[in-house]
Amino acid sequence: MQRKQSKGFVELEWVCPSCDGVNKGSRKTCQACGAPQPDDVKFQRAADEKIITDEKVASAAKAGADIHCGFCGTRNPATATNCSQCGGDLKEGKARQAGQVLQAAPAVKIINCKNCGAENPSSERVCGKCGAPLPRTVVEPVPAAGVVTPAAKAQPKKVNWLLFGGIGAFLAVCCIAIFALFVFPSKSVEGTVADVFWQTSVPLQEIRAVNYSNERGSPPSGAYDVSCHTESQEICEDKTVDRGNGFAEVVTECRTESQDYCSYTVDEWATIQSYDLSGSDLFPEYAEPSVFNGQRLGNASATLTVTFSTPKGEITYSPGSVSEFQQFQIGSTWTLKLNALGGVLSVGR
Repeated sequence: MQRKQSKGFVELEWVCPSCDGVNKGSRKTCQACGAPQPDDVKFQRAADEKIITDEKVASAAKAGADIHCGFCGTRNPATATNCSQCGGDLKEGKARQAGQVLQAAPAVKIINCKNCGAENPSSERVCGKCGAPLPRTVVEPVPAAGVVTPAAKAQPKKVNWLLFGGIGAFLAVCCIAIFALFVFPSKSVEGTVADVFWQTSVPLQEIRAVNYSNERGSPPSGAYDVSCHTESQEICEDKTVDRGNGFAEVVTECRTESQDYCSYTVDEWATIQSYDLSGSDLFPEYAEPSVFNGQRLGNASATLTVTFSTPKGEITYSPGSVSEFQQFQIGSTWTLKLNALGGVLSVGR
C-alpha cells in the first residue's frame, strides 16, 4: 500500500511567450513586458526553489487550480466566482491543468543577456546590469500517473535522423569488421600433422542432499527442511506536484516492498567423480566405471586436438567429431585456412 505525506509547498515560475521573461508562479502578468499569462503556458520548477514558510502564501498554494476567465482570459484564483477584470461568471472559465509531477529545474549555469551581453546566473529572471529579461529554457513537466495530457497540446519530439543514421552506420561498420576478422579467411598455409591428442571424461553421479540458503522466492517442489522468512523494505520518493495555481506541493510517497527468502534441502544428481582417459592416437576411448545402486553415468565428453607444423610455427585445430579427427594421420599434409587473427577456419586437402 502506498502512503503519502506532504512536505510543504514551493513556488513555481513561468516563461512569458511574448518576451521570454521569467516570472514567479503567483504573478498573473509578465513583470518584464506586462503581458497577461495565457492559459496554455505551463509552470516549471525554479532552480532555487524553497519550501514556503509564510502561512498566508502556503494557504494560497493549497487552493485548487486557477481559472482563466472565459470572456477576457484573466487568471483568477480557484475560490473566485466572478472575474476580477471583467466581472464575468467564472463558470464559463477554464481551470488550469493540475496534478502533473514536475521534473527538477536545470542546474544553475551562466547565461548571457541578449541585450547587453552581461553574464548572469540562470536562476536570475532579469539582467543584473541592464534589467532586460533573460532567456530561459522551459522544462516540460512529466505527467503524473493517471493524468492524461490533452492530445491537442502534445508537442511531438523531432527525431534527429542524421544522428541515428550516423550511429547506425558506425555500428554496422564495427559488426562487419568483427565478422571479417573471425569469419572470412584471410590467408592459407600448408601444414603437416605433427601430433594428435584426445582426452575423454565420464562423470559418475549419485543423488546427494544439496543445501540452499536464503534463496529468493518459493522453494522448488520436492524440497524439505524448508525454512522461509519475509524481508520488507520501505521505498520513499519525493515528488513535486503542480497545483495549477503557480505553486506545487512536495509530496513524499512511500511503499513497502516485501520479498520471501527460503533455505531448504533438495536431492539432486551430483558428480562425485570423473573418470578421464587420454591418448596420442586416433582412437579415443571412454572409461567404463562400475555403477552401483543409486548411481548413474553423466554425459561423456571428449576433447580432440590436432597440431600442425607450418612455416608460421605450430597451429592447433579442434575437429568437430571423432570421424573427422581420425582423418589426420601423423605426417599427412593439409591446407589450413586462417582468419585475420590466425585462427583455423577450415582444414582441407
